[in-house]
Amino acid sequence: MSNEHYLHNSLIHQDRRLGASDNDWVKQFDCTHIKPLIICRGPIRKEAMDVFDEMGIDNYGILLSEKDSIVYPRAIAPELRTITDPSRVHRVSDYSGVDKADREARIQEIIQIAHDKGYNAIFAGYGFMAEDEAMVASMENAGLNFIGPCSRTVRQAGLKDEAKRTALKAGVSVTPGVDNATALTLLKKYPTAQALTALCADRGLSEVDLDTDDVEELADRVLTASYKAGIDIYSIDELIATLKEAVEGMNKKYPNNRVRLKAIGGGGGKGQRIVERGESARTGELVKEILQEVKASGVGDNKNVLVELNIESTRHQEIQVIGNGDWCMTLGGRDCSLQMHEQKLLEVSVTRESLLEAADEVSAAGLSEEAAVLKADVVTLDTMEEEASRFGGAVGLDSVSTFECIVDTDSHFFMEMNTRIQVEHRVSELCYALEFSNPDDPTQSFIVNSLVEAMVLLAAHGPALPKPNRVLRNNDSLEARMNATNDALQPHAGGQIEHWSDAVAGEIRDDQGICVHNPDTDVFMKYTLAGAYDSNIALILSVGDSRLTSYERMAEILRVTTLRGRDLSTNLNFHYGLVHWFLNRTVHARPTTKFIVPYLTAVGELAQDAKKIDLEAAWKVYSQRNSDTPGSVLEAKKTLILRPLQKLLDCPHTLSGWLSANKDAFSVDGDKITFAENPIDILVDTYHFLNLDDEGRAAASEQIWSHDAEILDTADAFYLDAINELDVDTWDELCGAFGAQAPEGVDADTWTAIQGAHKGHQAGLSLLLLLPALAHKTGFYDLCVNRDLSIFIPERLLDDDHQEAMAKALAPPPVANADEIVATSGGMFYGREAPGEPLYAEAGTTFKAGDPLFIVEVMKMFNKVNAPFDGVVDEVLVEGDGVIIKKGQPIFKVTPSERPEVLSEAEIRARREASTAVLMDAIA
Repeated sequence: MSNEHYLHNSLIHQDRRLGASDNDWVKQFDCTHIKPLIICRGPIRKEAMDVFDEMGIDNYGILLSEKDSIVYPRAIAPELRTITDPSRVHRVSDYSGVDKADREARIQEIIQIAHDKGYNAIFAGYGFMAEDEAMVASMENAGLNFIGPCSRTVRQAGLKDEAKRTALKAGVSVTPGVDNATALTLLKKYPTAQALTALCADRGLSEVDLDTDDVEELADRVLTASYKAGIDIYSIDELIATLKEAVEGMNKKYPNNRVRLKAIGGGGGKGQRIVERGESARTGELVKEILQEVKASGVGDNKNVLVELNIESTRHQEIQVIGNGDWCMTLGGRDCSLQMHEQKLLEVSVTRESLLEAADEVSAAGLSEEAAVLKADVVTLDTMEEEASRFGGAVGLDSVSTFECIVDTDSHFFMEMNTRIQVEHRVSELCYALEFSNPDDPTQSFIVNSLVEAMVLLAAHGPALPKPNRVLRNNDSLEARMNATNDALQPHAGGQIEHWSDAVAGEIRDDQGICVHNPDTDVFMKYTLAGAYDSNIALILSVGDSRLTSYERMAEILRVTTLRGRDLSTNLNFHYGLVHWFLNRTVHARPTTKFIVPYLTAVGELAQDAKKIDLEAAWKVYSQRNSDTPGSVLEAKKTLILRPLQKLLDCPHTLSGWLSANKDAFSVDGDKITFAENPIDILVDTYHFLNLDDEGRAAASEQIWSHDAEILDTADAFYLDAINELDVDTWDELCGAFGAQAPEGVDADTWTAIQGAHKGHQAGLSLLLLLPALAHKTGFYDLCVNRDLSIFIPERLLDDDHQEAMAKALAPPPVANADEIVATSGGMFYGREAPGEPLYAEAGTTFKAGDPLFIVEVMKMFNKVNAPFDGVVDEVLVEGDGVIIKKGQPIFKVTPSERPEVLSEAEIRARREASTAVLMDAIA
């Protein structure tokens, strides 16, 4: 891409003006006649703008939602920095509307803008409107070219109930469950064709085709007509009764599995809930949450909710599919198992080339079990790609979509097809390109690297495009989603980005233009993260000739990335820790969708105990224990040692990464921790790991201090010379050599001085052992990879109460008075389950710990806030649904049933000193 922060992305984009070719066959695929209106936001909007520019499409326009710029100051879309013509920017109140009527009004508004301003195409990116059948059909009927799958494909593949039926007909493996709850609900009331016919006559549904002997098919037709007419012919309570029966039936048939409820129009984590075993009574509550979240609770909305078996130990994998309605093909897979609450975090490519090479490599190393697993993954990938092509053909796919599966060991089940480009589409396009060749003359061809470009080509010239060849670009790629979240990965809206380091070599960074500097001053422009939409800030990608290489490059990218701001909280450090967790176990591990929460819980345990360590107290204890070491020596090294230690203790995710990177640098003997490597080497690596070894930085807090750098460089050089002169390889051998008599050719006085230098260089370094001692105490290394590449998760990390407690250790709730309940995050306040439902709490309400008190909608997700203790609501401080609240804002005045323990500063300090003393005893 052309902007400064994309300069290192030479693998992806270049001049794509096919009309400028001197080859007539290529020239016919020119797309400059396309005049698209971009109706999405975020990184995909900026990517589309760049791709359109490169294709010579320079007359596109964008929608700008008021929520991008009004709800939060300085949240105006950064893309506007590159659009110099204000006539190409069109304001709307929202992108998709809050309910069916609002959505329909927005669709008509968009159509009117397109007609008035001369646009002939619509690009909806990966927003939810991109797979809204009504929206796509409306655009088509208005004569606009929709850049994406047509309405027929969206209907047959995008709606989850239709897709499941299509998959069954196409012979694709599907998840067991119920996909026609609304039809079953209707048939309870009108069980025969005659009754349904009478219903149509009574409600004025005259367009229903009654010519069928299949009563379920007839029920579906009646339901479709009712949605078009905007009327309800069943109630939510009646639907809930059907869904509750289905859940109970699934519980009886599969007693060891939970049940997943899934709205047909959900996606990206929205509109899904898990019904725990034995909790079918909560079905109604969960269904209302789902329908409210996907804005399908209004009159005339399609409220169908799928009931599916929840495969408890699954990997989430998906296949990139592309077609023109005639041919259909795939571009490999992506593993999206590293997710939380259905929100993907780290996405990994899955390609035949990489899996086969990895299998050969581990087989040659004698790891036969791991090799067998990787070869089985190749078989699973091949099967999913074949099924994805078959399914795409069955629905007449004429653009780009994603075939999503859940994989249980070596079995897989089709989950859904997303009839839009995915957030993680770059993972696939970085692995494979598309080569289109003239069927009559293969020498005439062109290559497409961008899936957005492919979508435009298909929209403009679909039937004329021959089936392309899949061309390998890289064996592997990796994508980290940079989100606005706290350390517990809970949404954190409203923070302001004040600095973001430039991209480095090998980094592929997709954001929405936040990193575009002021064109006049080249200064980074501050940007406030609005909470009206999703939490994603940017997508960071890396590529490699193996999965290991792509992980290593991602680790380096994250190491040197700095992101600072006011009240800013992101998952940058989480990614740094997670990438190192896999790097130092195996990047071929098979994590399931259950992995991230236990991993966070393990990091939370580190956070909880790290807060109990007092480094000043530890330094004091060490000094007392080593009184033979001159005080001047220790004092000179104090900041050299304590600064990086404090930084690691202050950031549990970075500490997790450090412990993973250094897990072989220490030995454990009972309760004693010792060094397995030279602690000077560990300290040098630690400064590099923390990106503190660059002395060229302006901020002293971001670099090693000069006097500390001098001490560390001197020590490093000393041991390099010692290793060479003493001819040793390991730390144990080096320690043995220093404890022995002077080697030949070295006089006694010189040797005594050398031994003294060794002691001085090592002084204070045993405090580094506090970190592995902390890991040993919390059992951090218990979470590990099995020989079959599955992940062993200790039982304690699966306990719900412990998980919740450790989430609070990672992200402590805002400080509140004992008589207040405060907002844990900013967002949109709702005091009830759904419109028309009673308030959760009002003045006089008695609540128990765990009772729901209110809902905060932040970053597109509805987050229910539960009471942290028992008490009574005295006063409601925020009234009215849809009110913007801020983190830490008091919501209720309350009287708690019990007053919490309040510790003095002295008591807190004494407890920390006692905890530190226990860890100091573990240092050998």
